[in-house]
Amino acid sequence: MIRDTTIGAKLWIAAVWATVIFFVVNVLAMIAVVVISSFGTRWLGTWLPEALTLKWYLAAWKEFQLSEVLLVTFQIAFTVVALSGIIGVTAAYAMARRDFPGKKLLMLLFLLPLLVPPITYGIPLATVLYQWGPGGTFWGVVLANLVPTVPFVILVMIPFIEQIDPKIEAAARVFGAGTFRLFIHVLLPMLLPGILAALLLVLVRTVAMFELTFLTAGPTSQTLVVALYYSVFAAGVRAVQSIDAMAVIYMVSTLIWLLIALRFVNPTQIVARGKQANAH
Repeated sequence: MIRDTTIGAKLWIAAVWATVIFFVVNVLAMIAVVVISSFGTRWLGTWLPEALTLKWYLAAWKEFQLSEVLLVTFQIAFTVVALSGIIGVTAAYAMARRDFPGKKLLMLLFLLPLLVPPITYGIPLATVLYQWGPGGTFWGVVLANLVPTVPFVILVMIPFIEQIDPKIEAAARVFGAGTFRLFIHVLLPMLLPGILAALLLVLVRTVAMFELTFLTAGPTSQTLVVALYYSVFAAGVRAVQSIDAMAVIYMVSTLIWLLIALRFVNPTQIVARGKQANAH
């Protein structure tokens, strides 16, 4: 590998690293301010608060009814995960194993909810859901979140399925395996890493999804990110520290699921599998 050692190349590398470091330091500084504020008592013109306390977390838990909000959040998230897995894996298998007219156009349609900002299709989607009834309910939030998550599962799973030799499935059918037994005993063990990766990332995405949930949620179907938004902009006087405590709870809950997802999959593996499938 030949490395460019000219002055211009070195300056460009230095500029890139400086930009990355500046961005990371700013993000970490903002997170640190929120975290410290969530534990602080009084913080006026000093580097650190006068003292640290946990009372803001207790206040946020009671004031914002976080036990109910977290329960609703994970009920919605796991329902979206289950439905996305059932629909997405099934559709991905059909897309990977069948060639039909309009397949590329259908793949493009699957890409649109992932490429287009959610707010652009979220408003007409919410309008339809409210007109037909599910809007403002648990199932309205679930249906809205399925729009981007099902295509995501399909696009992640297609490379995993394409790398499995169809002769393995044919051999299983020769020995009498039906469709259900073929999937459970043959395909599922080989697809399990891909399915876990896709569903864990769907879980993280659903917990963090604000636009679609905000547009379709009602008083009893708000997830944590929507409840956090309302706590910031709702009328009345609230302690900044309690809102920061709620933000920390949201960050930690999302980070935990993200770390679990990264434990099962490296994002570069998905790209590598996609390239291998295209090569075949």
